[in-house]
Amino acid sequence: MAFDADEEILQDFLVEAGEILEKLSEQLVDLEQHPDDSDLLNAIFRGFHTVKGGAGFLQLDALVNCCHSAENVFDILRNHKRKVDSELMDVVLEALDNVNAMFEQVRNHEEMTPAPNSLIAALDALAQPEGSAPEPVVEEPVSDSGEPQDGGDITDDEFEQLLDALHGDSSPGKSSAETSGKAVSDSGDAKATSGDDEITDDEFEKLLDELHGKGQFAGAPAADEARPDQDEKPAASGKPGDDLITDDEFEKLLDELHGQGGSPTVADAKASKQGGAVRPTPQPSAAAGSKGKAEEPKPKPEAKPAQKAAAPARDTAPAADTTVRVDTKRLDDIMNMVGELVLVRNRLQRLGSESEDEHMHKAVSNLDVVTTDLQAAVMQTRMQPIKKVFGRFPRVVRDLARNLKKEVNLVMHGEETDLDKNLVEALSDPLVHLVRNSVDHGIEAPDVREKAGKPRQGTVTLSAEQEGDHILLSIQDDGAGMDPEVLRRKAVEKGVYDQDAADRLTDNECFNLIFAAGFSTKEQISDVSGRGVGMDVVKTKIGQLNGQISIVSELGKGSSIIIKVPLTLAIMPTLMIKLDDQSFALPLVNVVEIFHLDLTKTNVVDGRECIVVRDKVFPLFHIKRWLVNSPAGQKEPDNAHVVIVAMGTRQVGFVVDQLVGQEEVVIKPLGRALQGTPGMAGATITGDGRIALIIDVPSLLQQYS
Repeated sequence: MAFDADEEILQDFLVEAGEILEKLSEQLVDLEQHPDDSDLLNAIFRGFHTVKGGAGFLQLDALVNCCHSAENVFDILRNHKRKVDSELMDVVLEALDNVNAMFEQVRNHEEMTPAPNSLIAALDALAQPEGSAPEPVVEEPVSDSGEPQDGGDITDDEFEQLLDALHGDSSPGKSSAETSGKAVSDSGDAKATSGDDEITDDEFEKLLDELHGKGQFAGAPAADEARPDQDEKPAASGKPGDDLITDDEFEKLLDELHGQGGSPTVADAKASKQGGAVRPTPQPSAAAGSKGKAEEPKPKPEAKPAQKAAAPARDTAPAADTTVRVDTKRLDDIMNMVGELVLVRNRLQRLGSESEDEHMHKAVSNLDVVTTDLQAAVMQTRMQPIKKVFGRFPRVVRDLARNLKKEVNLVMHGEETDLDKNLVEALSDPLVHLVRNSVDHGIEAPDVREKAGKPRQGTVTLSAEQEGDHILLSIQDDGAGMDPEVLRRKAVEKGVYDQDAADRLTDNECFNLIFAAGFSTKEQISDVSGRGVGMDVVKTKIGQLNGQISIVSELGKGSSIIIKVPLTLAIMPTLMIKLDDQSFALPLVNVVEIFHLDLTKTNVVDGRECIVVRDKVFPLFHIKRWLVNSPAGQKEPDNAHVVIVAMGTRQVGFVVDQLVGQEEVVIKPLGRALQGTPGMAGATITGDGRIALIIDVPSLLQQYS
C-alpha cells in the first residue's frame, strides 16, 4: 500500500473518490428502477473507472481489482449483453460495500482487507455476456469506446512489438508468431537507431496518429504522409481541427498503453493477452511501413508545432482552481470570533440607544449591517446540502424492502436545502431510524395493500425545506397509518397510563406515545424493530438540537413525521426574560406564543395547575420557584406573562415576571463548577453587559416537573 505517496495527492484522491462513492450508492438503486437508462449505466461505469484509476496511481491494488471487476460488469451492461436484475444488483451493491470499507481503511491509513475471492468470481461471471460460460477467452472483448475490458501493464516486448507495428515491421498478412519473432529481432535495430530505450517525439506522434487518426494533435499533414486507412478511422475528438487532447482522449491513451487494469499487480497472463487488443486500428501496409521506417531518423515538421499548441493548456490550467480545502476547525474558530463580534454589536446597540449623538447612531447602524452580513457569509461557509444525509436512504430503503419482501418506492424533495454541517451530521442517525420505521411499520405487504385497493408498491416521501431560520424535514408514507385505540391499549398494558387517563388522551397524544421509552406496537421483536428504543432516542436527539417533532396520521392512509430544527447551532435567536432581577434566555425555537394572564383564573387537573387557551389545556409552571431564590414571604403577583413553549411533542406554559425582547446570543459553556446543572444549556452575555443563563427546556421539565 503506497501510503508513503505524496500526502496531498492522497487527500485529493480521498476527496474525489469519496464524492463519487457517495453518488454511486444512489445511482445503483436508481438503476434498478430504470435498468434501460444508458446515461446512468455510463455514469456508474465512469465512477468505478475513475476510482480505479486513482487507486491504481497510489498502488492500492485490492481497491483496483474490486473496482475493475465491477467496471467490467457495467461495460457488459452498457453494451446490452446482459440485463439488470435484482440478483445482479445484490452482487454489485456488495462490491460497493467492500469498496467503501477499503476506502475507509485507506482514509484511516490502515491495511486494506481485499474483497472476498467469491465476490470477485461472482463479478467476473456477471462480466460475461448473458448465456455464455464464464471461461477465459483468447481475445479480449473491446467496448464500443475502444477500451479493452481487462489487462495489466504492457511488457517491454509487447511495447517493442507495438513500435514495430507502427514503423511497418509487420504486415497484416503475417501470423502472430512471425510478428512476435520480428518484434524481438527488430528491437535491437530500433534501439540502435535511437541510441537508447526511450521513445522519441516522432514515435509518440505516430502512436497518437495510430490511436486517434493522423493530424488530430499536430499541424495539417503533408500530402505525401497521408495514409490510405485514415478515412476509415473514426476521429476520437468531436472537433477534427482541435489541437488539444481532451481528458477523455488522454484516459483512452493511458488505457491503450497500460491496459484497462492499470495496476502493476495484475497477472502477467492478463498482460500477455492484452497485446492482441492494444491496437484499435488496422496495421499499416508494407509499403507505408517501409516509407515510415526510412524516414525515422528525420524529425517530423509537425513535432514542434504540436508542442507549441499544447502550451496554452498550461496557461489556462490555474483558472480551474476555484476552490480551496479548509479544515473545519478553522471554520469553527472563525464562527466563534463572529459570535464574539455579535455580542459586541449587541452591547454597542444598547449603548447607542441611550445616546443622543447622531454620528454614534449611524456608526452603530453601519456596524450592525456589516456584522449581520459577515455572520451570514461565515454561516454559509459551514452550510452543506442535506443531500449528504439523503444520499444514503435509497440504499437503506432498497435493502430493507428486499429483506421484508415489500415493494417500496422512495421519493426525495429538497435535497439541495442547506443546513449547518454540525446539524447534517447530527440528523443522520435519527432520519435513518425514521425512514426504516416507515418501511417496517408503515408500509404494508404487497398482498395486504392490494386487498385494501392500494397499489402493490408503497411510497415513502422524504422532503426538506427552509422556513425562515428553521428547516422542516418530513418523512411521509402511504401505509396503514396509526390506530389510536391500539396505542391506548398498549399504553395501559405497559403501565404508562391507567385506563381513565388513557381514555382521555386525544388522537394526537396517542400518536406521541410512540416516543415513550420502551413503547412498541410490534408483537414480535426482529432485527429491524420491536424493542421500543429507537423512537425514544430520536426524540431525545431532536431535543438536543433544539428541534421539535410532531406526528400526523390517518388510519388506512398513512403517517407523516415532521421535524423542525434551527439552521445553525452556533448563534441562537432567543427570547430574553426576567425572573425577579435575573435575566434568562429561552431558545426562540421552543417559543410558540406569549400572552398576559390573570393568575387567579387557573384550573387544577389531576393535581396540576393548568390554563385553557382556545379550548386547549396547557400545564402551567412557575419556573421562578425552580430557578430563583425569592425572598421569604414575597407575595405572588395576580398577573404575569405566560410563554407557551414546545419541546418535542409537548406544550406547556412558563410563568415569567418580565419580557425583555428577542436577542441573538452566542452559547458559552458553563464553568466547571456549574457544568451539568439541570435545565441549563449554557450562558451568554446580554446587550447590557450582564450574564444570562440559557434555559434547556426539555432538561428543565425533566428535572423539576
